[in-house]
Amino acid sequence: MLSYPSGMSVSSRALNMLVEALRHERRVRGTRWRRLEAGRQALLVLAYLRKGETYADLAAGFAIGVTTVFRYIREALGVLAARAIGITEAIAVAARKAFVILDGTLLRIDRVGMATGRDRPYYSGKHKRHGVNVQVLADPAGRLIWASPALPGARHDMGA
Repeated sequence: MLSYPSGMSVSSRALNMLVEALRHERRVRGTRWRRLEAGRQALLVLAYLRKGETYADLAAGFAIGVTTVFRYIREALGVLAARAIGITEAIAVAARKAFVILDGTLLRIDRVGMATGRDRPYYSGKHKRHGVNVQVLADPAGRLIWASPALPGARHDMGA
């Protein structure tokens, strides 16, 4: 596989926040050894989230296995999810704003075979593609206040 240098537009503040959260998680778990240090793991995760790189491409670029990429991404997403505010706090923040924006978006997924009892639960007829529906609450400037858990892509915004 060929590799090449690449760039992505992510703030250093976001990278540093994730690095510190991963370091804290490693201290809490008592992790002694990892293939990548916390900074490289954070960069890997941000490349996945920002650019949508595949596990195989990330594994080749960071010289680690695909399974390790999967574990590192899952771990970092868990760390980020634990830091997120709940709906009660989000409503309190929204109450202090002049107005808020509530909208849904379909996020593409590459894991279609998640069984929920229906044939194609993650397929959106409106968007003609597979994905999950996420409802987002933002302030007037568009900054994220809260995001809902992922719902099947076929779920309409009003039902979500």
